[in-house]
Amino acid sequence: MEKANREQFSKARLLVVGDVMLDRYWFGDTNRISPEAPVPVVQVAKIDERLGGAANVARNVAALDAKATILGIVGNDEPGKRVVELLKAGGVDSQLEIDGDVPTIVKLRVIARQQQLIRLDFEETPSAKALAHKLERFEKLVGDADVVILSDYGKGALGQVAHMIEQARAQNKMILVDPKGEDYEKYRGATVLTPNRSELRQVVGQWTSEEDLTKKAQDLRKSLDLQALLLTRSEDGMSLYTESGVSHVKAQAREVFDVSGAGDTVIATLAVALAAKWPLEKAMALANRAGGIVVGKLGTATVTSEELQ
Repeated sequence: MEKANREQFSKARLLVVGDVMLDRYWFGDTNRISPEAPVPVVQVAKIDERLGGAANVARNVAALDAKATILGIVGNDEPGKRVVELLKAGGVDSQLEIDGDVPTIVKLRVIARQQQLIRLDFEETPSAKALAHKLERFEKLVGDADVVILSDYGKGALGQVAHMIEQARAQNKMILVDPKGEDYEKYRGATVLTPNRSELRQVVGQWTSEEDLTKKAQDLRKSLDLQALLLTRSEDGMSLYTESGVSHVKAQAREVFDVSGAGDTVIATLAVALAAKWPLEKAMALANRAGGIVVGKLGTATVTSEELQ
């Protein structure tokens, strides 16, 4: 079983770029149905706030003792200020662009009796001005990073992702992408893509067997000029597709409590291990362990280097 190496990881420098969010949780109990509509009435007893999206990736990087810098966009509002506070508390170097024209992305979840009743999303596409300023910051920051993580949640912060990959490649940086949507052409030239099964299915279609999946994954990897494609498969573990072939790692056997944010933990752990010069298969094994731990926690969460000892 692979173990985190805190000494190695502390020397790693990672730049995380993508859609920054604030995850809000309202916890309470429900004992009656509203007289106004057939919905439960929740008496809110506790409010929790956590970093989401690319910010959660950066927080996971920092939790593994690596140096994390986050580049993204937030609004000039209370949630944006809260994001900055949480990043500072999590040991992340915040390089956020403030966009006064749009609100900070917020996901609000209402939970009662350990069940999520509803999720409310507040979001708008970033302004062109904010995106241009963010790209300028990227050009200045990328040179100091060992590995670049592009965390795409499809909210607009990675509108110039192809240009970012081109710039990072020009400086021989390793680039990991957590993809979104049906158009993977924009990720051409990245080092590693980390889709889950449903995300990959959107791009390559259904597969009929393990052999068919391998062919589709390898064809996609070659067509996009990727070094590797890491497919996360929930209870079936992970599969790594490279020029050398395919390798698998089984899922860690544990109770799944909440899968939200698990992909953030996986790509963060993989990136930190690669920044520490670990080989891909060894890094995948550690990322698999980290993913198995985080799904046993409530909400978006992190895995520390101590937990991976």
